[in-house]
Amino acid sequence: MGMSDLSGAERHPNPVDLHVGARIRMRRKILGVSQERLAEDLGLTFQQIQKYERGANRVSASKLYEIAKSLQASVGYFFEGLETTVDGVSEPGEPFVHDFLMTSEGLELAAQFPRITRSKVRRRILELVRSMAEEEELGEDD
Repeated sequence: MGMSDLSGAERHPNPVDLHVGARIRMRRKILGVSQERLAEDLGLTFQQIQKYERGANRVSASKLYEIAKSLQASVGYFFEGLETTVDGVSEPGEPFVHDFLMTSEGLELAAQFPRITRSKVRRRILELVRSMAEEEELGEDD
């Protein structure tokens, strides 16, 4: 593998690495743990945690095990929502999920939404968000 191959891999992280990173970030945020505190717990720098969460660096099996222990989650938690097919992983929507979880509002929504137990209310929220997104696409002003 030449140097050009490495820079290409750096620019386009593997979808699984993106997903696992986003799940680490989400779990950490839900628990209110800072990148610094997680890094300290794992004997890493917070920059390494940032790279894991962005999907820039791949998390090894042993490191994921330590992260799961530190964030009180199962190892499987970090793979939840990852669709697998017979030919491996196919996830066209994954970058959107990752981008969503990388925003503070997206994280807050992801953390708060499951607390709403009434399905009628959840559907109304979804309808509201959908209609607002459609307005944005049409370029309508408020």
